[in-house]
Amino acid sequence: MAQQLETLKAFVKLGEFLGNYCDFPNGNTSFEPDDKVWFQKLDQIVQTAKHHNGWFTKENILYSFNQWSRELTHENIQEWLNKYDLEKKNEKTVAIIMAGNIPLVGFHDFMAVLITGNRALVKLSSNDKLLLPFLAEYLKSIESDLGNQMVFTDEVLTGFDAVIATGSNNTARYFEYYFGNKPNIIRKNRNSVAVLQGNETNQQLQLLGDDIFKYYGLGCRSVSKVFVPRDYNFDILYSEMYAFKDIIDEHKYANNYDYNKAVYLMSEFKFLDNGFLLLKEDEKYASPIASVFYEHYDSTASLLEKIEADSDKIQCVVSSGFMEREIEFGNSQKPSLWDYADGVDTVEFLLKTS
Repeated sequence: MAQQLETLKAFVKLGEFLGNYCDFPNGNTSFEPDDKVWFQKLDQIVQTAKHHNGWFTKENILYSFNQWSRELTHENIQEWLNKYDLEKKNEKTVAIIMAGNIPLVGFHDFMAVLITGNRALVKLSSNDKLLLPFLAEYLKSIESDLGNQMVFTDEVLTGFDAVIATGSNNTARYFEYYFGNKPNIIRKNRNSVAVLQGNETNQQLQLLGDDIFKYYGLGCRSVSKVFVPRDYNFDILYSEMYAFKDIIDEHKYANNYDYNKAVYLMSEFKFLDNGFLLLKEDEKYASPIASVFYEHYDSTASLLEKIEADSDKIQCVVSSGFMEREIEFGNSQKPSLWDYADGVDTVEFLLKTS
């Protein structure tokens, strides 16, 4: 338990470091002198990450850092872990196969493995190979014993006791075939939706823009589909989305917008267009980049039934006053430590495995 307390303190210090790094350009000087050297190293990592993955803009990386700095406080971590019995000690090696769709998308799994006293055997996505190893080095500089609990590898995974793997529906079948004989969490494709009832305020619709456009819509918590009443006026929605018009200046996003618009035109699909976001009526949940699908609903009851029936496809529901398990507008990319991907309690899984 003493080691776990030291691990907790290391993650709190990491949270402070990430917050200070984000504030440093604004003149913040409330950090330890040694951290300035780490800031310079991280500057290079952030710059290089954009070259490795064009979606990892500095803005999106810093947004991720800021969110983690807000979560990694002593109070938040204690609240997260209070319900678990962390006294159990039977250290296991947990293989973590990470996705790379948004910056540090696998950090929560990494943290959960370490804070439960297990060893993390990490296989990074080729799209996100720089950020987490840097944070791991910083953690080791605070608590040297953590160096024995984390290994990054590009080799075939061997010598592990359990697996946490995140990927597409296709890779999930591969994961289930190879890792089905081990305790596992295997995550597939999921998307997030918003439910509009026609009485949203202008501010709520503006906040929905964050849920749609943050990370260019690449995250499983990004809203890729909206449910709207039968007579919904999309002009109001588009009016509030205009604040995000500059996203079209990002060439990778613009290329996707142009391509998907061309596909829709050639296929003679009906769609709405405001110059940077395409709205297409479609029953599917996973919309292409620069597009959001929409679907009409006739009653709250029927939509609740549909969402419940499709719960294995939906990561979260953004709305206000529609259902019990909803996320307020603008908060889909701000999960708390206890907001588990796919609703599967990672810490409980790790403790049972131990």
